[in-house]
Amino acid sequence: MAIRYPSPLRPGDRVGVTSPSSGVGKELRARLDVAVRDVQERGYEVVIGRCMDGSGHISAPAADRAAELMSMLTDSAIKAVVPPWGGETAIDLLPLLDWDRLRAAEPTWLVGFSDMSTLITPMTLLTGTATVHGNNLMDTPYRVPEGLCSWLDIVAAPPGHRFTQHPPGRHRSPGFDDYAVFPDVREYTLDAAGTWTRLDGSGEVEAEGRLIGGCIETLCNLAGTTYLDISAFARDEAPEGLLVYVEAADNDAFSICRNLHGMRLAGFFDRANAVLVARTDAPDNRTLSQHEAVLDALGSLGVPIIADVECGHVPPYMPIVNGAYGRIVHAPGRGELTQTLG
Repeated sequence: MAIRYPSPLRPGDRVGVTSPSSGVGKELRARLDVAVRDVQERGYEVVIGRCMDGSGHISAPAADRAAELMSMLTDSAIKAVVPPWGGETAIDLLPLLDWDRLRAAEPTWLVGFSDMSTLITPMTLLTGTATVHGNNLMDTPYRVPEGLCSWLDIVAAPPGHRFTQHPPGRHRSPGFDDYAVFPDVREYTLDAAGTWTRLDGSGEVEAEGRLIGGCIETLCNLAGTTYLDISAFARDEAPEGLLVYVEAADNDAFSICRNLHGMRLAGFFDRANAVLVARTDAPDNRTLSQHEAVLDALGSLGVPIIADVECGHVPPYMPIVNGAYGRIVHAPGRGELTQTLG
């Protein structure tokens, strides 16, 4: 099962919008409209699904969300599917999706992060389809800082495309923009300085491998199941090994430590040539920081561990393509991730 890359989007193609997890409340619909217009201005037609209700923590019953996602992913006219954002319990869709049908269908770009990791990572592992761990639809109107790219850039890239992203050296301190008050906000407030940090020691790092990963708090619940069989994926698709990336959304350091230990015991990091850890605003504990939690759980792997990477809940966002071939470089004054869609 070779990695399958969906066809690049062209003007006139359709982009499906659905909420496999949380929907959009009425007070935030103005932001949704702004984000949709941004996609339309790229020349794409946007198809908004029925599962968008934001009055609760899910947009619709699980069966309805699964059916709508399946419909969009198997509709040959829809070339990419993106949610407004993540949520809490997308895990309830996994047994309802027809994985055989998804494997047989022409591949479609599936985009998102946070709770969307629960879907995009199994999608790559079970069907071989490349997916984009990147900014969700509601984040799309933000201007992309120099050195990074948007998910819209990736889904339009030709087969075999190679692109390199560099950290901008600045990020946002805690807090998010209030879309209900500022629905048209388009500039990140990058008010804090910070670069990548090597946690396991010192020295320069160069490592390569197939990229795979996602949100710790959601993926840890799949560890040991058929939906997160990293070992089989590495055996079949990555004899050269993996670049594994993880990110903490909001759990404290004790929880992250336990979750990472569990994922390691389940084999999630067995074939890692390096581990990338996203910058996080998740809380430390009195005797354990987020960095220490990572080292406690993963230090025994004996591979480079690079932290404070722009692939988590702290803006800006550096999209990562699950299944792409990656090369990470970390040295004084230099940090970059190169991905090849092939």
